[in-house]
Amino acid sequence: MARKKTSLREFQQYLADRLKSAARGQISSSLLGVRAGRENLLLELSDSGEIIQLPPMTPVPLTNAAFTGIANIRGNLYAVTDFSLFRGGEPTVQNAFTRLLLIGVKLGSNAALLVTRMQGLKNIKDFEPVERAPETPVWVVQSYRDKAGEIWHKLSVRDLLADERFMNIGA
Repeated sequence: MARKKTSLREFQQYLADRLKSAARGQISSSLLGVRAGRENLLLELSDSGEIIQLPPMTPVPLTNAAFTGIANIRGNLYAVTDFSLFRGGEPTVQNAFTRLLLIGVKLGSNAALLVTRMQGLKNIKDFEPVERAPETPVWVVQSYRDKAGEIWHKLSVRDLLADERFMNIGA
């Protein structure tokens, strides 16, 4: 039986509807999966914010390499961090799959994460918790293994935005 292909527009609308439902507390087991470099990340839908295609970004001199720059999104300025580079990985290649994940708006911070690709909605029931490594940052609240054996890190947006290293963009 052939699967119906879903257009990017339909997927984005579906995801937007799910994010709105999560913000209203109607979804409890879904997480947003994203890939940043070689890491798989999970975020609560209510903390995820908006997902957008890459807008033009303005570089800011004298900032660290992970700070990609400032993006103007509908008249609001967002500080963009290449999350792979921030985590010590390779710089994110900007292509058709690359997205900005706007985080922190409900916490009063216009921050955005540059991520390699969206991985879709994930159900926590499909993951098995694994022990946290000692060097795991405080904003990784739990690590999981999926059925394929890949590791996923669940992020706390609130704790990430409180992390001095994340917020200090100086070179």
